[in-house]
Amino acid sequence: MLRAAILDDYQGVALKFADWLPLAGKVEITVFEKPFRDQADTIAQLQGFEIVAGMRERTPFPRAVIEALPDLKLLITTGARNNSFDLAAAAEHGVTVCGTGTFGNPTVGIAFGLMLELTRRIGFENARMKAGEPWQVTIGRDLEGMTLGVVGLGKLGSHVAAVGKAFGMKVIAWSPNLTPDKASAGGADYASREDLFAQADIVTIHLVLGDRSRGLITADDIGRMKKTAYLVNTARAPIVDQAALLKALDEKRIAGAGLDVFEVEPLPVDHPYRKLDNVVLTPHLGYVSEQTYRKFYSDIVENIRAFLDGKPVRIIT
Repeated sequence: MLRAAILDDYQGVALKFADWLPLAGKVEITVFEKPFRDQADTIAQLQGFEIVAGMRERTPFPRAVIEALPDLKLLITTGARNNSFDLAAAAEHGVTVCGTGTFGNPTVGIAFGLMLELTRRIGFENARMKAGEPWQVTIGRDLEGMTLGVVGLGKLGSHVAAVGKAFGMKVIAWSPNLTPDKASAGGADYASREDLFAQADIVTIHLVLGDRSRGLITADDIGRMKKTAYLVNTARAPIVDQAALLKALDEKRIAGAGLDVFEVEPLPVDHPYRKLDNVVLTPHLGYVSEQTYRKFYSDIVENIRAFLDGKPVRIIT
């Protein structure tokens, strides 16, 4: 019987969101609910597993990890791509890499939830009311009439632009390869890099992390933002210069930030972000929805079943 590891099931729901019976008698499933301490722990814990299913980039699989797992035959990521998996190393060692489908655009809701919490303080006032605090202390700012600066106008960014317009926002966009025509097609007005950061009341990031986007948002970009502006990041933390962002927030040079992604996840309990009152934090909820999890785990079962039959699906190369 083959052994399969389901990784990083932080909430203990993997076995509830899919029908695993098609694998009964053929695959022994082990669920890991806690993150591995480091690369050495990953290697030690996964010895003897032929099948490993990861949750996005929670556990990376660089060359060193793949080479240290001689029994590994099938590596699955949730989603259609995973930049933390070394595909070349996997191919060299005969490891088939598969992905899964996704559901809708759950990250859009998180992005606007962060915007609303920053501007209207809904969660903050909810906590005060339940604590018996005096009636309303905040005076919010309406999204309507604000300028939304979208960095990255792909499928997700275009959806964000449409929702921004539904809120009555002016939407501008920039990314390294964006043109005025592409911006118009994506539902936004084109802006230069400098103008977007200088004009936007809220900057929201929707880029894929890669060599070209790592560190793309610099201290200079953050320095151009208005003192009343907010930065929202539901993409990946390394796209933004984290030291520059932390400094700007600490010195109140921007109004605040809404962050769903971090350089180290789970975020350490002593991280400075946790102590700033102008930062709204969520624990990487962008893809964590019931519908998405049902799709992820059902497709993992399908991938394993197909692999057993010699017909692997959704192969990533």
